[in-house]
Amino acid sequence: MTEKEKMFAGKLYDPFCEGMPEERSRAHELCRQYNATSEKDEEERKRILDELMPDRGEDVYLQGPIQFDFGTHIRMGRRSFANFNFVVLDENRVTIGDNVFIGPNCSLLTPIHPLCPEDRNLFWNEKTGVLTNLEYSGPITIGDNCWLGGNVTVTAGVTIGPGCVIGAGAVVTRDIPPHSLAFGVPCRVVRTLTEQDRLAFHPEITGEPDGTS
Repeated sequence: MTEKEKMFAGKLYDPFCEGMPEERSRAHELCRQYNATSEKDEEERKRILDELMPDRGEDVYLQGPIQFDFGTHIRMGRRSFANFNFVVLDENRVTIGDNVFIGPNCSLLTPIHPLCPEDRNLFWNEKTGVLTNLEYSGPITIGDNCWLGGNVTVTAGVTIGPGCVIGAGAVVTRDIPPHSLAFGVPCRVVRTLTEQDRLAFHPEITGEPDGTS
């Protein structure tokens, strides 16, 4: 297996070979360019995203600033949105569904470093002639129609099912089943979202009479 194949397979790999440092540098530069653009400069923002994150649906909106490691390993569905300070370390595949709302300061983190410093620290790779380290990674999947509140962190290998709400400040370390309300550190499911959560059942929010009786 190549190092990149190992990366996507969840095996230990060397992140400083096979052009990966250059790919990351390219993505970081494109992020810098995107972050320097005005929200009104829609054509320039589109041009940058076409190169940085080409696998995205219609009407995707990234408020910025953004910071991606590759960009090309991210798929984002139609009408999905990310607020300020969206960080994606996409050493593995990151799949974001349609109509996903991502609050400010959210991070999607696919890399995993070994626990013991003897395995984690930098070392000299005699074969490539550079300082390197070993890491592995896991994919992240966020289903359609999810909402991640501000300051949510999603870690490697996690799948969040469609229709979930993840409360602000949560650290998601395990899979969340569809249509769940979940929050906390670590993130835990509180309950399942139901028809009773529709705005029609909450006139105290809408200001309209309850028409359900």
